[in-house]
Amino acid sequence: MKDVVFTLFAALTLAIGLQPVPTAAQDKPPNVKTTAAVKKWIPPRTPDGQPDLQGIWSNVTVTPLERPSQFAGKPFLTAEEAAAYQKQALKNSNKDRRDGSADDDLNRAYNEAWYESVKKTDQTIRTSLVIDPPDGRIPAWTPEVQKREDARTQEMKRRGPEPADSWEDRTLSERCITLGAPRLPRGYNSNFQIVQTPKYVVILHEMIHEARIIPLDGRPHIDKNIPQWLGDSRGRWEGNTLIVDTTNFNDKIVFNIVNCCRGAGANLHVIERFTRLDADTIDYQYTVDDPSTFTKPYTVALPWTKIDGPLFEYACHEGNYGMVNILSNARAAEAAARDAAKKK
Repeated sequence: MKDVVFTLFAALTLAIGLQPVPTAAQDKPPNVKTTAAVKKWIPPRTPDGQPDLQGIWSNVTVTPLERPSQFAGKPFLTAEEAAAYQKQALKNSNKDRRDGSADDDLNRAYNEAWYESVKKTDQTIRTSLVIDPPDGRIPAWTPEVQKREDARTQEMKRRGPEPADSWEDRTLSERCITLGAPRLPRGYNSNFQIVQTPKYVVILHEMIHEARIIPLDGRPHIDKNIPQWLGDSRGRWEGNTLIVDTTNFNDKIVFNIVNCCRGAGANLHVIERFTRLDADTIDYQYTVDDPSTFTKPYTVALPWTKIDGPLFEYACHEGNYGMVNILSNARAAEAAARDAAKKK
């Protein structure tokens, strides 16, 4: 349960050995589907006439969430640059490597067989998942949030990098409560299943068994004083695009390390857009609007790729001794420190 799994895009931002590339911006992405090509493809329909988004999808990608400094001013890579970047990133994140320290080896946890990898170069060959602002970076926090996060960082330093006085010190994902929504890619189980009915769209997140049940009947959001781990979602169709409007997030999601919008809480407002581009691809985008957290809105584009099923159960608690081991190890470390102090 201890989260030693890093997302692939996070690993990319730490990639080493890549040569800097020219910083001249490219106005149009090379070697990607054109709008004309997309228009020729007619999406299938459900029996009641909705665009059919159903199936099992993965959001695994090698594209980093934010644009690395080496690609400043360059929103897209050439196909050759993207292939080289992908190769280096997958090498760096390879869990079968045995170089480095004992801690490095421990932090790689399971071997490579348990992790998902990208089988082809990212379709958009972008240098960041953030597409707005144009610099590919998440906007700065407001002064109030920056002050809060600075205080939290100082408290972490005071208590050590892995606070474990109780289970409440651990993240929401480690406690098997939630991984949040929208959800960023992980090293494994970055999978979703979409099911549609005439009145609802359901998005199943197998990781921690969360299902977003999204009504399509135009009903208003629930009372603003009723927070939800995944927020309160309302959907509607605009042509072939499913628009999902989500509010009413629980303020405690600031403690979730996998959720989309680090630092955001109860005032988070997210607009998601799902458009099926072809048989195997959903163009998924979400816009974050939280004036109490970020200095301006931002938008992320994260393609979903169809995969073969079935989904396999993620037994977060069953037979999992992670939390017990985390807390007992902390007590053992404290006891060892006390014994060492007595001997001085």
